[in-house]
Amino acid sequence: MSDVVDVIIGQWAKERPDVVEDLWPVELFARIQRLARVVDKSARATAAAHGVEHGEFDVLTTLQRSGPPYALTAGAFLKASMVTSGAITNRIDRMEAKGLVERVREGGDRRTVRIRLTEHGHEVTRAAFADHLADYAQLLAGVDRDLVEKTTEGLRQVLENLGDTALA
Repeated sequence: MSDVVDVIIGQWAKERPDVVEDLWPVELFARIQRLARVVDKSARATAAAHGVEHGEFDVLTTLQRSGPPYALTAGAFLKASMVTSGAITNRIDRMEAKGLVERVREGGDRRTVRIRLTEHGHEVTRAAFADHLADYAQLLAGVDRDLVEKTTEGLRQVLENLGDTALA
């Protein structure tokens, strides 16, 4: 069995036989990049079906998994999510306009602002996340579960080796 990456490796082997032994990382990373594009496309479609952008879905799920009161300060949110600080303000503005989140000032320090999931945000998150999980399961439906678990462990080891061990 072969895939597009095998074709690419074969092309390099013909063009540059001197680098064949150095292509082994491409076998992994090119597949990860291709897989990421497939998964991203699917996740974007699932989010769009619920009226949110993929980045907004990330905000919703980050707030949902944070637990009650489903609110985070901007700093805590940035550490817990996959969003850059430059993107967060505009994204939260759009989500607030959709009624998905609200900014809440708490206590005596009016400078501390929390981003909180609204009830509508909870509803959208529950529905979108259920579809997201079903979509992921469908993407892997034809793959042996044992292979998925072994691949997961291998990727965990690669990420740990690269220093990607915490949310912060």
